[in-house]
Amino acid sequence: MAFYLTKRALSLLMVLLGLAVMIFVIARIVPGDPARIALGPLATANQVAELRQEMGLNDPIYVQLWHYLVGLAQGDLGKSLLTSRPVMSDILQALPATFELVLATVILQISISIPLGVLAAYYRDSWIDNITRILSLLGVVIPGFVLAIILQLLASYYFTSFPVTGRLDPSLDFQANTTGLLLIDSVIAGRPDVFIDALRYLFLPAIALAAGGIGQVMRITRSAMIEVGSRDFIEAARAYGIPERVITFRYMLRVASVAPLTILGLEFASLIGNAFVVEFVFSWPGIASYGVRTILQKDLNAVIGVVLVSGVFFVIANLTIDVLLGIIDPRHRIRGAQKA
Repeated sequence: MAFYLTKRALSLLMVLLGLAVMIFVIARIVPGDPARIALGPLATANQVAELRQEMGLNDPIYVQLWHYLVGLAQGDLGKSLLTSRPVMSDILQALPATFELVLATVILQISISIPLGVLAAYYRDSWIDNITRILSLLGVVIPGFVLAIILQLLASYYFTSFPVTGRLDPSLDFQANTTGLLLIDSVIAGRPDVFIDALRYLFLPAIALAAGGIGQVMRITRSAMIEVGSRDFIEAARAYGIPERVITFRYMLRVASVAPLTILGLEFASLIGNAFVVEFVFSWPGIASYGVRTILQKDLNAVIGVVLVSGVFFVIANLTIDVLLGIIDPRHRIRGAQKA
């Protein structure tokens, strides 16, 4: 297992390095002068030339890339033209809000999609199966921003206890300074009022963001459970008289969980970068909405930083999936070690 994980970590590190090089080159060849965009149309040519010199834009692209990789190795993502602050500081300030939203989304997906997928497989071709399949289809086909707007309208007229914008009521005067996650920091600080209010603000964005993943994971879980249920060892377990409930949750679910676990891990990583529409609709102060603002202003350092953070989460999610799959199914890590 140690050799397998080391090999996977090194390969994923090379993927991250390739991503850094690729996004840097793409950001540099996109039309438009970042210095002119940052200073505005009223800036003089001398001011633009000075900023270009300060940003190193006059150097050859390979020199710019080398300086960027050296800074990246030291944890320096450069300075943001939008906020005039280090990009790393901006990302660290915005990331906890997105991470809390994504974490709540994944928890919703796990707690809803897997039980419904198992239920649909257990009652295959019944009315329960038909309803869950319709729900999964709706979750997949309805775009997240459409569902977000629908939830906002419903909350504005009917479910008024759920706020439609922001992350916390400003009147509560609370700062999440320990972990940056309001739910955790409110518990640490002994503030149940902040915890409940943060849950109210979090509920609608998490539902809008989770719907697509719930439908997808539900369908995959159902298919995997049906496929595992037809295998010989399951038939043998039934022949020995083992209760169906034990067979379903102890034997079938463990084998069938490989596919939905993989999807959930990738879903967690992709949500970091794909939450921008939902964050924009609900005015959620996360890294995705920060990334949208930097793209509109062509803030190259910030754009590259946001993409790299998303890539880091993909790498961590892939490595975590490999560890969990190796624990659940030893054949996975044995195959990986044999390929080496």
